[in-house]
Amino acid sequence: AMEKSYMSMFLLLVAISCALAKDVGKKETKETTAKPKLPQTLSRGWGDQLIWTQTYEEALFRSKHSNKPLMIIHHLEDCPHSQALKKAFAENKDIQKLAEKFILLNLVYETTDKNLSPDGQYVPRILFIDPSLTVRADITGRYSNRLYAYEPSDISLLYSNMQKAMKLLKTEL
Repeated sequence: AMEKSYMSMFLLLVAISCALAKDVGKKETKETTAKPKLPQTLSRGWGDQLIWTQTYEEALFRSKHSNKPLMIIHHLEDCPHSQALKKAFAENKDIQKLAEKFILLNLVYETTDKNLSPDGQYVPRILFIDPSLTVRADITGRYSNRLYAYEPSDISLLYSNMQKAMKLLKTEL
């Protein structure tokens, strides 16, 4: 019964976040006509062969207990910037390979943890958290007004930031 109420709560949150996301209806029709819709996985298209966590809490727990860094991708399904970054991320073999060494979470909603929006709530943004559960605010993209934003053209910077998150792991822990 407890699990059922958690699931209901989760589905309610999903429904609310869907309702809050604008133009959701338009997006659905575009995708369903273009290609048959595959069952939604936790990857949401960011790398279907990668293992993704379902919640922020689960991701923190797994990062701490596996001693792997956590990579959190905030994005929205109807945001063209998020979609473009997702495509670049999913198609980049080096990134996909390196991502296997991370605990991964992609979120289409904001968490209540203010540490995950050190400079505001925008998408797409990618943050790294080390296994001591410290948000790596020092690992940033190239935009001074959106420190954790990446564009498809920044994919090599994202890759080197992922390497940085891995390296720091070895030296600091």
